[in-house]
Amino acid sequence: MIQVILSILAACLLSLSFSSFNLWLFAWIGFVPLFVSIEKKSLFQSFIIGYLCGIVFWSLSIYWLIHVTLLGQIILILYLAVYFGLFGCAVNLSRSFPSAVFLFFVPSTWVLLEYLRSYLFTGFPWALIGFSQYRNLPVIQISDITGSWGVSFLVVLFNGVFYAALRKRLKAKVSLIYVCILFLCLAYGFYKLSCKAGLGGGKELLKISVIQGNIPQDLKWDKQAASGILNDYIELTEAAAGDNPSLVIWPEASVPALWTGDTADAQFSRVFSLAGRIRTNLLIGAVSRCGQAYFNSALFIDNIGKPEKVYNKLHLVPFGEYVPFKNTFPFLQTIAPIGDIEPGKEYTIFPQPADFAVLICFEDLFPELSREFIKKGARFLVNITNDAWYKQGSAPYQHFAASVFRAVENRVHLVRAANTGISGFIDPLGRLSSIVRDPAGKEIFVKGYSSGNICLAPARRTIYNRYGDFFVLLCLLFDICVIILFLRKR
Repeated sequence: MIQVILSILAACLLSLSFSSFNLWLFAWIGFVPLFVSIEKKSLFQSFIIGYLCGIVFWSLSIYWLIHVTLLGQIILILYLAVYFGLFGCAVNLSRSFPSAVFLFFVPSTWVLLEYLRSYLFTGFPWALIGFSQYRNLPVIQISDITGSWGVSFLVVLFNGVFYAALRKRLKAKVSLIYVCILFLCLAYGFYKLSCKAGLGGGKELLKISVIQGNIPQDLKWDKQAASGILNDYIELTEAAAGDNPSLVIWPEASVPALWTGDTADAQFSRVFSLAGRIRTNLLIGAVSRCGQAYFNSALFIDNIGKPEKVYNKLHLVPFGEYVPFKNTFPFLQTIAPIGDIEPGKEYTIFPQPADFAVLICFEDLFPELSREFIKKGARFLVNITNDAWYKQGSAPYQHFAASVFRAVENRVHLVRAANTGISGFIDPLGRLSSIVRDPAGKEIFVKGYSSGNICLAPARRTIYNRYGDFFVLLCLLFDICVIILFLRKR
């Protein structure tokens, strides 16, 4: 019974680190109760204890998915909990390792499991342990070298050290190694924060405005509400134009009409005339159609009101925009009744007012997309999204955390426009500014706009942008070596 309680305690602590209350510190001790609960247990028991921890963790972390699909939520929780179960097995196997090997094998394995679930079966890189630290600026600066994986590693490593210290398994030499690692990571982080090194040296400034329409999800495609929705966006954009921005950004699928390329369409004509009237470039989210294919798109309109370029979303949301494996498993179509959206095929760079790229919805969760856009010349990133599906809760904050890491990993500004929030600006150090808030300080499910200056990044690329997930490869090589030595010893 005590093992069950400890497993649930671990899940609660870890889940709270992803809440909207900024409790990132809980992640640094959240695994310790799980480590204790696995002591003196068989491999199968360790899997069950870890699996239970995973079920509770994911039930608390993605509770908001019930607003979209109950059956899909249950299936997803049961699947994601498997990774916790496998982690429990890894912790069990590593009990007989020397303390130094144990301390590094455990976080390496966690990183590999996070990476696996980020890409297996289309991928779900949500609530990576590193993401819980998005407000912990000194720690996350190493992301421009290791990506978010390095932060996950550091957090789990501390859990292991804390557990080993409690169980008096921590040797002086091993503790010294950890202290050196933590010191180097923090020293690097404070160095980046204390000077302009982390900003990449860019000097060109660009003023941008983001619009947060706060349109309820049940009204977005109501034909009777279309005119009122567009009126809200036009009113907010005209107000933002008073700040003289070079670019105004609307959220994902903000225009309540289908873009087919017809410039005479009544709804889009109003948007085009707005851009020409305020003499400002406009980026809007819209669903588009080409032939029989539908796309989730970002449409760029220049400052004379002419539609110039379209980006079609590359990485779609499974069971949100399409049903994966539906030909093999037809019953999956009953999980979430949706229409099929087609994925785009091009990494589109918008050239005005400066080269930039757009990440639509949860594309900011996949670091390889941001890296590729930067490699193709983007000098800042934009994320447009609609998190209204999930109602009020922690989902917008969990999503926002990913955007922070994309900015730090590539040392570029990231501008975010969300229908219901969080909308604002993230600098290359991960600092937040000009967040859309109401007078009471509320950030989600409020209507408004915000303007801010961003610094255009030079062509210089970070280690992570250049070499990608090499840190994950190092974790894999380390684990392979440990397992080989363990098997030879057996």
